Amino acid sequence: MSATALPATMTAIAISRPGGPEVLVPEPRPVPVPGPGQLLVKVAAAGVNRPDVMQRKGLYPPPIGASDLPGLEIAGTVVALGPDAGGWRAGDEVCALVSGGGYAEYCLAEAGHALPRPSGLSAAEAAALPETTFTVWHNVIERGGLTAGEILLVHGGSSGIGTTAIQLAKARGARVVVTCGSDDKCAACLKLGADRAINYRTHDFVAEVKAFAAGRGADVILDMVGGDYIERNYEAAAPDGRIVQIAFQGGFKATVDFRRLMLKRLTHTGSTLRSRSDAFKTALARAVATQVWPLVEAGRLRPVMDRAFPLVEAAAAHARMESGEHIGKIVLLA
Repeated sequence: MSATALPATMTAIAISRPGGPEVLVPEPRPVPVPGPGQLLVKVAAAGVNRPDVMQRKGLYPPPIGASDLPGLEIAGTVVALGPDAGGWRAGDEVCALVSGGGYAEYCLAEAGHALPRPSGLSAAEAAALPETTFTVWHNVIERGGLTAGEILLVHGGSSGIGTTAIQLAKARGARVVVTCGSDDKCAACLKLGADRAINYRTHDFVAEVKAFAAGRGADVILDMVGGDYIERNYEAAAPDGRIVQIAFQGGFKATVDFRRLMLKRLTHTGSTLRSRSDAFKTALARAVATQVWPLVEAGRLRPVMDRAFPLVEAAAAHARMESGEHIGKIVLLA
């Protein structure tokens, strides 16, 4: 399909002002035009993620040059291409990591950040993959260095990130412990393959992790909580353990006794993905394509789906996420 066959405008979900879910409003926007190395994708589905919520609140501005619209992952059909778009063709079914703009009927994606839609997956399922697989691969495997036989502790095990981390770690021969906020969420994680699920409302995760690990602790900890979990993670970590920080839902600041960092020889690192360079994300996409996509194609890793909402009901989707009741991924259907 050529760009001339496209409509001039589209429906997009804008953030009218910083605030609650109600500030997400549908509005007409021009259909974007792909530049060099870019694809224009007719969006079938877009994933809903915590960074979208933070952006809506005014706490996570988009990078310079990125769309002001929320939405970091999409699935759909390529309908137009800019020059040097990496071998993609109009009509290709793709999913992609994007820097913004996913909450719309059309979205630009860098050609190097797109992957073919896996066979057997719906558009909604494909849209639930990029943000989680890119994040988990980079932070658990590349930064955390998780290897077969090691123990991974995942906080928020029933989230999109958590359910992906469980499956990827198990596929690579690791043992997995997760924390969750309810017995139902714990049960869902155990069904997915976690070796131990801890309800943090009723149990001390530090004691439970040490009991599971015969007193040694977790080799890698994936933490999206921060706050007072930071010191507790140091307690729960094994000697030479690696703690990888990907969010601070419990707060950016903490009072920590750093002696454990030295005595256990711990590594505490962290990363954000949205602001990284296009070249970095392209390299990460290649790693995901070669290391993770075969697991998806083989059915060994599948997105856990919570609920799909129409695009124009983005506010309801955000309310669902902030309720904390979801298990797995929430998506919007364009």
